[in-house]
Amino acid sequence: MKTSRQHIVLAPLGILLFLFIASCGRDPIPKPKAVLRLEYPKASYEAVSPLHCPFQFKKNSLSQITDKENCEFDIRYPEMKATIFLTYLPVKNNLKELMTDAEKLTFDHVVKADEIGVGGQFENEENKVYGRLYEVSGNAASQIQFYLTDSTSHFLTGSLYFYSKPNYDSILPAAKYIGKDIRMLMESLKWK
Repeated sequence: MKTSRQHIVLAPLGILLFLFIASCGRDPIPKPKAVLRLEYPKASYEAVSPLHCPFQFKKNSLSQITDKENCEFDIRYPEMKATIFLTYLPVKNNLKELMTDAEKLTFDHVVKADEIGVGGQFENEENKVYGRLYEVSGNAASQIQFYLTDSTSHFLTGSLYFYSKPNYDSILPAAKYIGKDIRMLMESLKWK
């Protein structure tokens, strides 16, 4: 009788000892989360001249232009769910006011932005195009804002927006890709 009782007590202890020994070994290592790798095709640029607008520029051939009234138009990126909204205004002795309004629109994003960096002054003496580019980091509604002018007659402002809830880490690759297109637009702009 004593031996069967010892077996009943020792059997669970033996199982526990076996499980303890079997569980020893390498510590489990969690697998890292997968990171989506976004690759976009190499940009190919084409010259465009929006209807009824006194300028021309180069745009990415993957994008689509939608003309609106009064020289307002959009450059859409359907695959990235993004749009560059552009507005042209003639300068009528109000250049300082137009520049102030463009900068105010940019700094309205300071509530959600981590940082608003000035991408620098832009100058193209040959084509008389001057401007400024702002890059907004963080979960702001717009990641890039810019304006261009000839200082006497023309003023063009633009803003990049995505059709999604702002999540800076997720849209950063697309924002950088479109940022190159915006720089091409700025560098290639010619007033008529």
